[in-house]
Amino acid sequence: STFSENKISILTRTMVKEVKEKNIVVQNGDGSRSEVPYGVLVWATGIKTQPLVDRIRERFPLEQTSPRGLLVDEYLRVKGAQDVWALGDCAVSGYAPLAQVASQQGKWLARTLNATVASEAGGAPDGDLFALIEKSARPFKYSSQGSLAYIGSDKAIADLRLFNSNITAGGIATFWFWKSVYLNELFSLRNSTLVVSDWAKRFLFGRDISRE
Repeated sequence: STFSENKISILTRTMVKEVKEKNIVVQNGDGSRSEVPYGVLVWATGIKTQPLVDRIRERFPLEQTSPRGLLVDEYLRVKGAQDVWALGDCAVSGYAPLAQVASQQGKWLARTLNATVASEAGGAPDGDLFALIEKSARPFKYSSQGSLAYIGSDKAIADLRLFNSNITAGGIATFWFWKSVYLNELFSLRNSTLVVSDWAKRFLFGRDISRE
């Protein structure tokens, strides 16, 4: 509703195929193509895989067939490789490449590797580590904790899990909730202090868009 009030249109299941001088060629969800006129184009999507990911993928051409990253199984093991795991943006795991997913993957993998090694005599695995993990651990499963997004003009939206249902909210109160979660997720008191300082300066003096 906020986007509608600001005359912002959202196209879902739509892929940009070509950018022309005055139009963007998009492919719709049904496979058809259409053109969207534009005045100013701001491109804020898409990342290129790292050279290391490309090199690993080239080593296993039969198993690694996705151009988006490294295909992994349910244990985050890189298909075709031995003793190599992948997570986050570089992994094609069936989950969206979000920070929340990567965080859970990292914690699961660290916990699983530590538990597997510790369970072996002498503190070191005897045999195929892949096989040991598959034998002793459960596959990784992502658990959504909800989504928060800032949408401008001191407003935010939230989609949160509560028991077996979802709660959606928006507006000023959600904006302050988003701020508190954002601060809580920062890694250090120094970072939190710097962010709060920036927010305070923007509130008192406005956003600084000048360039030196």
